[in-house]
Amino acid sequence: MDFGLSDEQRHLRDSVREFAAAEIAPHVLEWDERETFPSEVIAQLGHLGYLGCIFPEAYGGAGLDYLSYCLVVEELARVDPSVALIVAAHTSLCANHIALTGTEKQKQKYLTPLASGEALGCWALTEPGSGSDAAAARTTAVRDGEAWTIDGTKSFCTNAHHAQLAVVLCVTDRAAQPHGMSAFVVDTNTPGFKLGRKENKLGMRASATSEIALSGCRVPDVQRIGQEGEAFIDTLRLLDGGRISIAALSVGLAQGAYEIALKYAHQRHQFGRAIAEFQAIQHKLADMATTLDAARLLTYRAAVAYERGERVTTIASMAKLFASETATKIAGDAVQVLGGYGFIKDYGVEKFYRDVKLCTIGEGTSEIQRMVIARGLTKG
Repeated sequence: MDFGLSDEQRHLRDSVREFAAAEIAPHVLEWDERETFPSEVIAQLGHLGYLGCIFPEAYGGAGLDYLSYCLVVEELARVDPSVALIVAAHTSLCANHIALTGTEKQKQKYLTPLASGEALGCWALTEPGSGSDAAAARTTAVRDGEAWTIDGTKSFCTNAHHAQLAVVLCVTDRAAQPHGMSAFVVDTNTPGFKLGRKENKLGMRASATSEIALSGCRVPDVQRIGQEGEAFIDTLRLLDGGRISIAALSVGLAQGAYEIALKYAHQRHQFGRAIAEFQAIQHKLADMATTLDAARLLTYRAAVAYERGERVTTIASMAKLFASETATKIAGDAVQVLGGYGFIKDYGVEKFYRDVKLCTIGEGTSEIQRMVIARGLTKG
C-alpha cells in the first residue's frame, strides 16, 4: 500500500493551509463570539475551487479525488472547524446528493452553481422528532399533477440561513417505507420555504444551524432528484461519503489542538524547566500524536476506498467513529496540557474543545456508528 500523498495532493494541502492561516486564523475568535457566518471566506473558497473539488470540471468543479477533498476539509478544520463544517455540508451532502442521483439536466442546472461556488447549499433530513431514526420523518410531499406540495419542519440544517439551494427529503408514500421517501431541490426563495430559528450552539458557532419550515411549498416534479421513493436508500449511500468528511474534519481539529499543546509544552516552564520535559506531559503528547496518526490513516484509507467505488459503509463508520472520539480525547488533553490557560479563549484549545463534540453527533452519533459497524461485521 502507498501511504504517501501525490505531489498534487501535497501542493493542495499546502495551499489550503496557507489560505487558512492568512484568511481564517485572524478572525476565528471574533467569528466564534459573534456567531458570524464567514461569507467572504466561503466566497473565496468557491473562487479557488474548493467548494466543488470532487465534482467534474464539466459542472464547474475541480475534478479532484475524494482524498484531496478530505485534505481540504482537514486543513480548514485545523484552523476553524466551523468553516470546514460549512464546506462539508455544502459538498458532501447537498451538492453530492445531486451529483449521485440527479439527471444530466439537473446537474447542469443545480450542481454547476454549487460546484463553482456561485450558490451555497444545505441538506434537510433531520426533523424535531426524527434524528437517528431518519425513516420516521414526517415532512410530506404530496403530488398534484406535475408538481409536489411540501409541508413539514426540518431541524439542524447547516448553512440554511445563507443557502440558495436546499435538498429536502420528504415522505411521499408512508406505507412503502423504507422505499417511501423522495428528495427535492428547493430554491430557498420558493414561497412556503421559511427559515426558522438559528440555533445558539455550544461550538461551531460561525456555522449557521437552523430550522426550516415548509408550508404549502410547491415545487415542480422536475426538481425531484433520484427515483421516486428511493431517497432514503440514496441517503445511506450519501452518508458514507459524508461520514468520511466528518472524520477528516475531526482529524484536522485534533491536529490543530495537538499543535497548540505541543508548542505550549515547550514554552511553558515550571520548576525550572519546560513542562515538555516532564514524563506526564510527554506521555500525554505521545498518546495524542499516536492516536491522531491512526485516525488520519483510517480516514485516508476510507477516502481512497470511496474514490475507487468500493463498498465503504463499515470502513466509513469506523473512520468517523474513531476519528471523532480521538479528536474529543485530544481536544480534552490539549486543554489539560495548557492547564488554566486551556480554559481561556485566547489560547484556542477551548474552542476546539467545544467544537469537537459535534463530531461525535453529526451525520450519525457514535452509538449509531457502532451499530453500523457491528451490522457490517455480523451480516457480511
